[in-house]
Amino acid sequence: MSTSAERESMEYDVVVVGGGPAGLATAIRLKQLAIEKNQEISVCLLEKGSEVGAHILSGAVMETRALDELLPDWKADGAPLNAAVTRDEVHLFTTERKSVKLANFMIPPSMHNEGNYIVSLGNVSRWLGEQAEALEVEIYPGFPAAEILYHEDGSIKGVATPDMGLDENGEKKDSYEPGMELHAKYTVFAEGCRGQLGKELLSKFNLDADSDAQHYGIGLKELWEIKPENHEEGLVVHGSGWPLEDATGGSFLYHLENNQVVVGLIVDLNYTNPHLSPFDEFQRMKHHPVFAKVLEGGRRISYGARAIAKGGLNALPKMSMPGGLLVGCDAGTLNFAKIKGTHTAMKSGMVAAEVLFEQLKDNGAGSANLTQFDQAFLDSWAGQELHESRNFGPAMHKYGMMIGGAFNYLDQKLFKGKMSFTLHDTTPDYAAMKPAADCRTIEYPKPDGKLSFDKLSSVFLTNTFHEENQPCHLRLTDPSIPVAKNLPIYDAPEQRYCPAGVYEIIEEKGEPELQINSQNCIHCKTCDIKDPSQNITWVTPEGGGGPSYPNM
Repeated sequence: MSTSAERESMEYDVVVVGGGPAGLATAIRLKQLAIEKNQEISVCLLEKGSEVGAHILSGAVMETRALDELLPDWKADGAPLNAAVTRDEVHLFTTERKSVKLANFMIPPSMHNEGNYIVSLGNVSRWLGEQAEALEVEIYPGFPAAEILYHEDGSIKGVATPDMGLDENGEKKDSYEPGMELHAKYTVFAEGCRGQLGKELLSKFNLDADSDAQHYGIGLKELWEIKPENHEEGLVVHGSGWPLEDATGGSFLYHLENNQVVVGLIVDLNYTNPHLSPFDEFQRMKHHPVFAKVLEGGRRISYGARAIAKGGLNALPKMSMPGGLLVGCDAGTLNFAKIKGTHTAMKSGMVAAEVLFEQLKDNGAGSANLTQFDQAFLDSWAGQELHESRNFGPAMHKYGMMIGGAFNYLDQKLFKGKMSFTLHDTTPDYAAMKPAADCRTIEYPKPDGKLSFDKLSSVFLTNTFHEENQPCHLRLTDPSIPVAKNLPIYDAPEQRYCPAGVYEIIEEKGEPELQINSQNCIHCKTCDIKDPSQNITWVTPEGGGGPSYPNM
């Protein structure tokens, strides 16, 4: 790592880390307030993807409440929200061939989508980036924040981008360039789920001391172009049950415009069976008639996967620390009862901007601990949403899909999230995994190349690229653990929970060895979350590396 003496530095009032909806909403709202009040506030936003939106992956059905507040003229200004939801279907999948379609009155209010839009969240983020630049936010794509900088008193000073041009051993190549330091009065961390720096902040400032363990899912998604006769623009289909016999989660099928649909599966990462492969569960799911009748004869365009922070209010940490704020999915603001997080992530950024503006106006001081942000977020409609849905995830984890689903129907439909008690699930997802010998093995069917596919052909569709001969960004705390512990006890589950074929057990001189194909990594963060030994740490690779999702 380069020393601070080698690095150049730039000074800003606010640095935002992450060009997703939360980070962009923060930057936009802060600049709006500065213009309205005739204040000079400099804002810089760093995005690790090659462009804003390149790494964004979500379902996504978008509720526009936050967007309506932030940019009321979004429709006239060309925001890419084109497919309004026309109707909902919810299915309970009982077998690989059968399902029960729920009557409308049986669907919890939180899963009704009237007034929402089916979108490519990557394209929405690209558009938000244009709005931010029009307000003179300085956006630097391809520049990940790899290190947090601190003042001597422990408050946050800013961030540094990684050194470029290092080889796999960390030695300088001819192309070497030291990282850049970005100093700020306040730094906003909006990296998305399981952010590298957010994870450091949780530990350093003990932000989650009073919170339940955060819980996660892995969301897998494909974009398809289908036959016109199979397409119904605006239709939203959700499902639960089969194929997930060893996990909880749910499936989705959303009909976009232009004869395109997105199909996906969310698998909760608290599953116990190490033989389970979320990728293969997704591939066989598509053979169910509900999905197959839509996809048959179509063409798969893209694939991707991303972890989801779904612990909700119970797992929400403190979001403020000296000199910094934590927003969006970096903190865990998703409303899992709605299966939506864009609107709450944006609102958290907007509230953060309002708190920051009050602090910074008239050249206010930096590095304070803006604890008022925590309460301001909880008092907002987004915080109230999380409070009303606080029991949703714990009910599923404690009671399973059937009983948990019935509980949530009563909680959301009859009590409107205002039950007098709160359920908790304090077991981290990685600690839920059982030894392989105690679990049933799972034989997955071979992909047919029409509805189901293998991992490598899927990764090809993510347009993933990492510069060769650079340090591996998937770091093992103890290199012996994968073979000495994970293989004999859990049958090397990293080979299955990774949706991109990054981890393989190979034979080297007659002995098993873990091979890390880091060039395949699509930055989903599942390994960092689910590894039963918590031995894998995901860090940012060289700038711009990773997937480049089109229309995802």
